[in-house]
Amino acid sequence: MAGELPITRIPAAAEKAEAIRCAVRLATRMGDSRLARMEDAEGLFALLSDPAVHAPIYTLPRPLTGRSVEDFIETHILEREAGIGLLFVREGEDGRIMGYSDVQVWPEFAAGELGGALHPSLHGQGSGARGAAASFAWMFEGLGLDRLCETAALDNVATQRLLDGLGFTRMGEVTSLRSDGTSRASLVWEMTRADWDARHGKV
Repeated sequence: MAGELPITRIPAAAEKAEAIRCAVRLATRMGDSRLARMEDAEGLFALLSDPAVHAPIYTLPRPLTGRSVEDFIETHILEREAGIGLLFVREGEDGRIMGYSDVQVWPEFAAGELGGALHPSLHGQGSGARGAAASFAWMFEGLGLDRLCETAALDNVATQRLLDGLGFTRMGEVTSLRSDGTSRASLVWEMTRADWDARHGKV
């Protein structure tokens, strides 16, 4: 997560921030995805090993190894306990992990960020866009957030089109830091709950 995010920082009341942390701690599912467990490390590593999956995403561990994926899952388990992060996986009919969702939360600003990816076999079917929209709605409703802040690499045209199409507002550019200390330029979008309700219907 880039240290510059969220761009808009409106402090949340202490009671609201604590309610968000509690909602994160209680979350077990997001749509058809469930919380990631340590025993998912091998399957998640298999998904993430495909460059078509991991290349555009700055929040994934680097270098990407079986052990670093285990650490990635463990970090999110600790983040859930702290009320600031969640990691979900989506299973296919054969039990393979076919997607993941990484939810990061700033309770003090009632804001959050969603990252993730699907297996390449699911690309181009519209399921990614539908899933992202459902996940954004869940973050507003299920976690009680007031604002979402999303990023995409400068060459990640698919995500840019997705966020523009959903009505997110472009907020400029930041430097996103990877886990190995390297960085990349990222475009940034934001969406408030009020604007989401107005465009997509009340959550």
